[in-house]
Amino acid sequence: MVIKTQRPTSVGWWAEYRAGNSMTTDSRRPLSIQVNKRLFSRIEPPTLISRRRSLVVIVLRFDCTPGHKRGEEITVDPDEIKAISSLFRGRIPQKLGKLLNRERPLPLRLPTKIQPIGFPTPKKHVRMTSSAVVSSRQTFSKRVYKNPSFLVDLAKEIKRLPSDEDASTVLNKWSAFLQKGSLSLTVRELGHMGLPKRALETFNWARTQPHLFLDDRILASTVEVLARNRDLKLPSALEEFTTFGSRSVIEAMVRGFIKGGLLIEARKLILSAKAGKRTLDSGIYAKLILELGKNPDKHIRVLPLLEELGERDDLNLNQQSCTIIMKVCIRLGKFDIVESLFNWYKQSGQDPSVVMYTTSDWGRPRFCQEKYREALPVVWEMEGANCLFDLPAYRVVIKLFVALNDLPRTVRYFSKLKEAGFSPTYDIYRNLFTIYMVSGRVAKCLEVCKEVEMADFVLDKQIKSRLLQLELLARSAVPDV
Repeated sequence: MVIKTQRPTSVGWWAEYRAGNSMTTDSRRPLSIQVNKRLFSRIEPPTLISRRRSLVVIVLRFDCTPGHKRGEEITVDPDEIKAISSLFRGRIPQKLGKLLNRERPLPLRLPTKIQPIGFPTPKKHVRMTSSAVVSSRQTFSKRVYKNPSFLVDLAKEIKRLPSDEDASTVLNKWSAFLQKGSLSLTVRELGHMGLPKRALETFNWARTQPHLFLDDRILASTVEVLARNRDLKLPSALEEFTTFGSRSVIEAMVRGFIKGGLLIEARKLILSAKAGKRTLDSGIYAKLILELGKNPDKHIRVLPLLEELGERDDLNLNQQSCTIIMKVCIRLGKFDIVESLFNWYKQSGQDPSVVMYTTSDWGRPRFCQEKYREALPVVWEMEGANCLFDLPAYRVVIKLFVALNDLPRTVRYFSKLKEAGFSPTYDIYRNLFTIYMVSGRVAKCLEVCKEVEMADFVLDKQIKSRLLQLELLARSAVPDV
């Protein structure tokens, strides 16, 4: 026997008949129950066959009390249906066809998922005060201990002390407002003022303050100032120092020796650090190579440093350091190192500047080896990168096209030089005069000479002799009437 019961969803069918979301169906076997002296047997779980906006249709299958005639209408009270429904704790199963064709609506988006991932959530309580008011609420110590203006003024105040007074006279007043690392800038400023003694007094005072020491920053600054002023010597136990010393302190000592002109001490320190398997910054090598490259007698000491840089896997050179090394290699005639270093710089993802192009790759190395054609692709590469030319770049490009006897490009770059607002140098005028003379442009040679005189340059003897020869040839070419 099948009975269809309909109830509006607004009344709450699930709550009325105990078939809510919290129930679970434990069994699918037919059950029996006696309600109002009637026996309901072979009861099967109710099945949901239809759900509309206002109606829910549910089917109950069961056998009623024996004795009733088949086809006789049976009335079932709500209490009896309620008793039967209470046997099933779970959601009423749906028909398979309805389940397959049903389109489940998408869940509503949570507010936290609407925002893109990675963006910070907005603050619920926005502070309406200005930054100046917020900074004024900070403690005086937090606003002072790393303020460059305050630390520089502190160095100036120490400088104004009489010679018989110690730097602690000033520092004691500000002891409570300083933290670790604060006085490193003060020590460096005293070094720039040429006061290494005051810098050492500041360091000695910091050593007596438990909240300021131990600190490698102030130690490194003091070591660099003393080494730059030649008030520091190499440690007697150099190997132990480079093995167990802080890297920042070792690098500061090397920088101080280089700035102070003590190149031998700096080189010894670097070699000792290498023997102790300590890796120093590549920029320090570049600075030492630059200073050693200035003296021709010390060129032989540059090659081991270059080889050591070439062996390093973690080579890290900025644009300035790379250009410095290339200039020294040009002086030494190591053009292969110049080429490889320039290619490494481009492969590392960095953009070469005009100075690097001019100085290293297609400047003096190309001209020294007279490989003018090989420099042309680099010129086109530089123009393709929209690199702005400076005066040295124009000088090299004009010299290159004069060497290639390319008059149109020489004149074009000379015009660009003037349009950029640069004043041509004497060697540029001389190169322009040379290519005009080779091309037989006598009138243009005379124009260049007049422009040279207007620029307050004096023609050299070679140009004057060539100019005289051109005038004689011009006169001889004119037939006598």
